[in-house]
Amino acid sequence: MRTLAFGAIAAAAVLLGFACSSTTNNGGGASSGTSGGTSGNPDPVLDGGPIGLDGAPAPLGSFAVNFGPQDAPASEEHTKCVVKRLGNPTAMHVGSVHNVLSKGSHHLVVYRVNDTVEQTTPFDCQPFTDTLDPNKGSTLMISQKEDDALVLPEGVAYTLQPNQMLRLEVHYINPSSTSKTITATSTFIPIEDSKFKNEADFLFVGTPDINIPAKSKADVGPVFIKLPDEYANVSFFAITGHEHQYGTNVKVSTAGSKADPGTPVYDVPGWIWSEPATVQASPPFKIPSNGGFKVTCSWDNTSSNAVSFGESANAEMCFFWAYYYPSVGSAKVCVHTDQVPGGADACCPGPGFVCDYLKGK
Repeated sequence: MRTLAFGAIAAAAVLLGFACSSTTNNGGGASSGTSGGTSGNPDPVLDGGPIGLDGAPAPLGSFAVNFGPQDAPASEEHTKCVVKRLGNPTAMHVGSVHNVLSKGSHHLVVYRVNDTVEQTTPFDCQPFTDTLDPNKGSTLMISQKEDDALVLPEGVAYTLQPNQMLRLEVHYINPSSTSKTITATSTFIPIEDSKFKNEADFLFVGTPDINIPAKSKADVGPVFIKLPDEYANVSFFAITGHEHQYGTNVKVSTAGSKADPGTPVYDVPGWIWSEPATVQASPPFKIPSNGGFKVTCSWDNTSSNAVSFGESANAEMCFFWAYYYPSVGSAKVCVHTDQVPGGADACCPGPGFVCDYLKGK
């Protein structure tokens, strides 16, 4: 039983795990980060220039980094990455991140990394590479929408070092019979240094305990995921739910314990798995002392096969990502599983045999 649980939690550590078999890389690299205004290219995604929150040129001092163009052959699902310098000559405090994805892109993950060498041509990569090693980098934002913006609260920002290295990870799906061109752009819009007060950070939370019979609807939860005590002192300002193609809803509440019915913080009418809403809390909220989150996920498995937790788009997930401040040190992955006697909680990277096992994977 313990082996089964470890396997499930290890898969959870891959999070959005959509890794596929290796294929030929047909894509070319684009230039590194660019700053200020726009160019004459009518497609800012292909151009890679800074895109403002309203689609107009981004404010002076903004920088952008792009992915692709990358060829996506017919009937292919794949995950590829680039590693690039943003090109900012001095340190900057980022108050907004604006991601734009071409059609066919399932999600974009943006990381701040400690790499020293650029890899501008898209290459095969594992989802959430090195997430459990804070010495190598940290997650800044995930997008599943074609146009997605994260606006941090006043005085809150991500701090980027001069010529910050970033990794853009794109998972794309092309179920059609013709090839597609995949691109993505991430634009970083600064705040004035004098207005900076708190460092933002990222948390990924959920459960791998999923088993949906063929041709049936199913729910999991509410599952209580206890967070380490330091999270009782932070303010959460945005949440996005995450499932795969059979997902019909994700609901999240804060709770003081498993018995606490909780306080809803994410409940979106008409929730859509392929375009999950990001709910920005105003004002930000806190979790109770010694508490955590409760998550409930729903699915409608229209396939002829049972569906469980897994990395493929034909498997399922029950997770959400949350943005908060002030940072407690690094982005983390927090999970709960009942596949061991008494259940197990883990927030990794961190101490404990579960995290040690995950790091070994």
